[in-house]
Amino acid sequence: MKRILLTLAVLGMAFSAFAQPQLNENNIEEVLKAMTLQEKATLLVGGARAAMVNGVTSGVSASVPGAAGNTRNIDRLGIPVTVLADGPAGLRIQPTRPGDPNTYYCTGFPVGTLLASSWDLSLVEEVTKAMGNEVLEYGVDVLLAPGMNIHRNPLCGRNFEYFSEDPLLSGKMAAAYVKGIQSNGVGTSIKHYAANNQETNRNEDDAIISQRALREIYLKNFEIAVKEAQPWTVMSSYNKLNGDYTQQSEGLLTTVLRDEWGFKGIVMTDWGNKAGTVKSAKAGNDLMEPGNQNEIDRIVAGVQDGTISQEELDRNVRNMLTYIVRTPRFKGYKFSNKPDLKAHAQVARKAAGEAIVLLRNENAALPLKGSEKVALYGVSSIDFVAGGTGSGDVNKAYVVNMVDGMQNAGFTLDKSLVDFYTAYKAYDAAQTAVAGSAMSWFSRRKLSEVAIPENGINNQARANDVAVVVLGRNAGEGADRKMMDDFELTSVERELLQRVSSTYHALGKKVIVVLNVGGVIETNSWKNLVDAIVLPWSPGQEGANAVADVLTGKVNPSGKLPMTFPVNFMDHPSSANFPYNYQQTATRGFSWGPRQPQKDVDYTNYEEGIWVGYRHFVTRDVAVSYPFGFGLSYTSFSYSKPVVKAVADGFQASVTVTNTGSVAGKEVVELYVSAPAGGLDKPARELKAFGKTKELKPGESQTLTLNVSAYELASFNEAASAWEAAAGSYKVQFGASVDDIRATAPFTLKKAQSWPVHNVLAPQAK
Repeated sequence: MKRILLTLAVLGMAFSAFAQPQLNENNIEEVLKAMTLQEKATLLVGGARAAMVNGVTSGVSASVPGAAGNTRNIDRLGIPVTVLADGPAGLRIQPTRPGDPNTYYCTGFPVGTLLASSWDLSLVEEVTKAMGNEVLEYGVDVLLAPGMNIHRNPLCGRNFEYFSEDPLLSGKMAAAYVKGIQSNGVGTSIKHYAANNQETNRNEDDAIISQRALREIYLKNFEIAVKEAQPWTVMSSYNKLNGDYTQQSEGLLTTVLRDEWGFKGIVMTDWGNKAGTVKSAKAGNDLMEPGNQNEIDRIVAGVQDGTISQEELDRNVRNMLTYIVRTPRFKGYKFSNKPDLKAHAQVARKAAGEAIVLLRNENAALPLKGSEKVALYGVSSIDFVAGGTGSGDVNKAYVVNMVDGMQNAGFTLDKSLVDFYTAYKAYDAAQTAVAGSAMSWFSRRKLSEVAIPENGINNQARANDVAVVVLGRNAGEGADRKMMDDFELTSVERELLQRVSSTYHALGKKVIVVLNVGGVIETNSWKNLVDAIVLPWSPGQEGANAVADVLTGKVNPSGKLPMTFPVNFMDHPSSANFPYNYQQTATRGFSWGPRQPQKDVDYTNYEEGIWVGYRHFVTRDVAVSYPFGFGLSYTSFSYSKPVVKAVADGFQASVTVTNTGSVAGKEVVELYVSAPAGGLDKPARELKAFGKTKELKPGESQTLTLNVSAYELASFNEAASAWEAAAGSYKVQFGASVDDIRATAPFTLKKAQSWPVHNVLAPQAK
């Protein structure tokens, strides 16, 4: 009997020696302890294909076609693959699959700039809750979004993905976006952290930024998003920041992000393979994407030669395991592959309508009745831009163009014009097919405008009630926009506007312009030619229906600009240090090898400091075409009863908004603050809070209450390495735009306050 028991004990010990812990939420430390060095390195590197390396099974055992990347599985420890896919205007996956008759389209939602134009956090959460449902139901764990870099300059190629020139608006929008997506139990990856404000040579460009500008402008929005929404992941950018690659900067990824802001998730690289893998891991970059075997080898070698410590490696692996156990794929969620695309399309349409900005409406040119005969001009009426290109694009089932949208709304369109543009598009497609495709993952060629014969315009003006001119621009990843024929109108577009306007106005008929653009364009030289200008940006697959809703008054526009429209491109101080009209090679954003460092390409001096956007225009009293926060309505609003009262940590401000017009509408209230004189040089006013009313009926009022903390009043003092809120009298201003202040009230901060931070990220001496 004793011999049997002894045998059983030995067998039990042998079995326990071979038994492996299986990952769960409560045994992360046990699994970490059981992992080999090879396995730990493997988990820190993404991988698109299954592989057996030194006896470790890693790679992808299950994925989603078209997804951007994955984390690697380690089967023996119960660690599954997780799936990462692009956004931010909707999930980006492959819509068709070999041998599969089903389709896997996703909803094309409005781009980030249009969402920000809503100034409505609840609306953004509604949109991204629907977006996040598609992420979940298509088997994806993390949406690589939102993009939230600052609109430093109008020509950044990816501005359409981003929210604003203002860090508060950008940060609040990003936080709402993250909350909506993550309410589905899936994750987000806020990006590109940080200072990725141009696409030209984005892999290597060194953004040289003062600590004050960095803290106040380019990091503040990320700080807000992290503190208010705790995204699952942060994506480090390609570029350098003050001499170091962001993905290799311990000050950025650990000191600021984790130690100061309290970030709890993982940091992943943007998609690439920089040589400094070990330096990245040591700095706090937990995951290398899309992942290559040589990165695993570098990490293993780095531990073996002491370049990175075991403790630092374990820290990153622990972060990864903590992330993995949160994911739907780890939890075994049975995704349906069948989200409600029809319902989500209506969410996209509603959001676009709520966010469209009415820039001009002389003599109540809009709304139209919806029964008019319309001459619809512009190739973009057919070649409508729903969203940008590259990773910001969405594979959607359809795009409603302006012809469809106008007809759906009941308008009768001039058939000769519809036929003309349709034939032009078909001809261009045929020519492109002969010459070879001009499309790539990075770009989709936008049809250039085509001239209309003058006698044609004369005939169309007599036959129709109103002219609608659609001007279009596309933008995307890998290249910045140009000043000539992009920011500025082309000669064909300018002539079209002039001819249409003079001909229709001579007959007492109106001219409406729709700006279907991905970024700011010049408007000052031509806006007075036309009666109304509607700005839907790139509004998603249902966007043209939303434009028609606004044109007919079915939706009363309530969007406001999240950035400034300058009179001239060079009025932006950043334009002196931006690669406008730079001719890139076919590598489109990637480096070209050794050569002499080139200004604004290999390094970019942010000499404007904090004077970005309206901070410059208002403080320096520079004229603009349309100011930050501007947007018209079909009704009017008054502001009254401004009240500001001190609270324990800052102040609470309230104002009453009344609809003084004849139709129902919503109003955005923007709260600006002017700081007391003395100390640091500060902008004339800065946005500190905002709110949007419900839909107010004529004569109806609503009181909005907004809160601002003392910390939110602070500016960054480089000499002290501290945020400082000066004591004294602050002027609190309630505005319909930064240039349209409707009510004011004082606030006194009795005692100066200071919040010291680590002295990191200073520009390096050249």
